[in-house]
Amino acid sequence: MGYEKSIEAFEEAYKVIPGGVDSPVRAFSGVEGTPPFIARGEGGYLIDIDENRYVDFVQSWGPLIFGHCDSDIEASVIEAVKRGLSFGAPTTVETELALEIVEMFESIDKVRFVSSGTEAVMSAIRLARGATGRDNILKFAGCYHGHSDSLLVEAGSGLATFGTPSSPGVPADLTRHTLLATYNDIESVQKCFAQSPDGIACVIIEPIAGNMGLVPADEAFLKQLRTICTEHGALLIFDEVMSGFRASLTGAQGISSVKPDMVTLGKVIGAGMPVGAFGASSAIMAHLSPEGPVYQAGTLSGNPVAMAAGLTSLRKLKANPALYEQFEAKAKRLVEGFKHAAMAVGVPMVTEVRGSMFGFFFLNKPVKNFADACENDSTLFAKFHKGMLDRGIYLACSSYETGFISTATTDAMIEQAITSAEATLREITAK
Repeated sequence: MGYEKSIEAFEEAYKVIPGGVDSPVRAFSGVEGTPPFIARGEGGYLIDIDENRYVDFVQSWGPLIFGHCDSDIEASVIEAVKRGLSFGAPTTVETELALEIVEMFESIDKVRFVSSGTEAVMSAIRLARGATGRDNILKFAGCYHGHSDSLLVEAGSGLATFGTPSSPGVPADLTRHTLLATYNDIESVQKCFAQSPDGIACVIIEPIAGNMGLVPADEAFLKQLRTICTEHGALLIFDEVMSGFRASLTGAQGISSVKPDMVTLGKVIGAGMPVGAFGASSAIMAHLSPEGPVYQAGTLSGNPVAMAAGLTSLRKLKANPALYEQFEAKAKRLVEGFKHAAMAVGVPMVTEVRGSMFGFFFLNKPVKNFADACENDSTLFAKFHKGMLDRGIYLACSSYETGFISTATTDAMIEQAITSAEATLREITAK
């Protein structure tokens, strides 16, 4: 494949955009080569400005569960655009989408829409602090909850400890109330509570982590986490910005018996448009302005075009829940093919699937937490990614990201990806 136009476009972008991209991972700094600049999407494919065609397993990092340019979603967006792009005033479509979400999630009575997953989590944390009157929060190393200041905390040693900022520009005072625990390790959680005599406002977790590769939380761990939060009066927040409507129709909550106090959502609920949301019981949400004193606002929150796209997407999923069996079957076929190809050339690989989400690590042991994920062979992954891209397979450009299946992902695409993986791994190991 030729990338001449993309290379030129990247050089031009670099002059006027930091790093040439508007989100760091897109710069391909963790893999080899130059990021393809995309011209258009068609179903399960991406086409770049050099007219290279790729099978897309990124799907805009999750939102496009119906693939690119779904006719129903496209029609709803066009109709909404004809009525106006934004009003800064209430619309009935906000209520319609809220009703769909409330009906699906047992843990949600009311929902507030925002414009991104980061904003949803930031607002949920503020609400948890306001509702409990406590400052400290607890997160897990390797779980990504957006780029708000108090959540940009480095993993450190993985022991229970107060966090320090992992990015310049984040004052230590803003993260000193953020405690870190180890994913799937209840003892580290207990240590955090012991170190916080003034209490903890909330524990936030990706119940199916998608930002250290795909690493689900153990059911027993989630049950213990629920018990500890209840005993200590801390709110349990499930960050399902990625896993919501992806792992199942109701995300992790369709798989686990554990129910959180609050939920954050995003990606699929906007079908590719900028949307986030957070929801909880009526009692918790009553603390939120204008009903309560906890302030949150957004000019473009509940944008009518984004709401229309999300409403169509959720109703299509709700009308056909059997889709998730198809997603999972294809995802399993894909990673089993990858694993078989790896074994054939003596390369270790472990895989994971949850609904339409999949992940793989070049490791010979299960991945239970961020420390395990960091043992992944990143050099091998970088070479694998480049080889797959050159063969027309578009995978996430980081070993710490999750892949996605859409309704537009065909069996032929799965087979093409497996064949490409076999050729790529043979090529890498032959050198």
